[in-house]
Amino acid sequence: MHNIFKKNHDARTRSRRWVFGTMLLFGTIGLIAAFTLTVEKFHLLENPDTVLSCSFNVVLNCSTVMQTWQSSVFGFPNMILGLMAYSIVMTIALLGLLNVTLPRKFLIVVNIGYLLGALFAYWLFFQSVFAIQVLCPWCLIVTFATTLILATMTHYNLQQNTFNLSKKTNSAVQKFLAKDFDKLLIASWVVILIIVVFLKFGSSLFV
Repeated sequence: MHNIFKKNHDARTRSRRWVFGTMLLFGTIGLIAAFTLTVEKFHLLENPDTVLSCSFNVVLNCSTVMQTWQSSVFGFPNMILGLMAYSIVMTIALLGLLNVTLPRKFLIVVNIGYLLGALFAYWLFFQSVFAIQVLCPWCLIVTFATTLILATMTHYNLQQNTFNLSKKTNSAVQKFLAKDFDKLLIASWVVILIIVVFLKFGSSLFV
């Protein structure tokens, strides 16, 4: 019995480290991307004709995207939201790695916040692909990072049954997570997005 308990405890510990370690990694990547975009925005404001480091061709061009209304949805550059949001993500991830017990309601609010952030990132992604028809490389990194951040938080909350699912539903969810089907779903979703981009732009991505 003691060995079983120890194995379960060790498995939970590894899972927690994986969840919050991944969250910290992609929170850091997201923050770097947001910071770089902020610096590039300043360069663009100083000189509208400047060639940004993330502008590679007609399709992969941060400069074009930054000059659209979608880049300042709330009246200020979107990357400012990223600077704040990813700093919060990194703080929460560090608390998780330090085994700080976070209140259930707080975890739910965080999950909702991550979901809203991901929805906004995907709205921007599809605006870039189908409306602006130009991609910002750093924005693509932000979208990917936000996806992984939401996935890790949701995984943790489902594993801990933070949402107070019924016994039957929770049992099915735990089996789903144990088989890593959630990771398969995320990987499949990312592949679908890559396919969408290639179908839309094709060889123009490399010209």
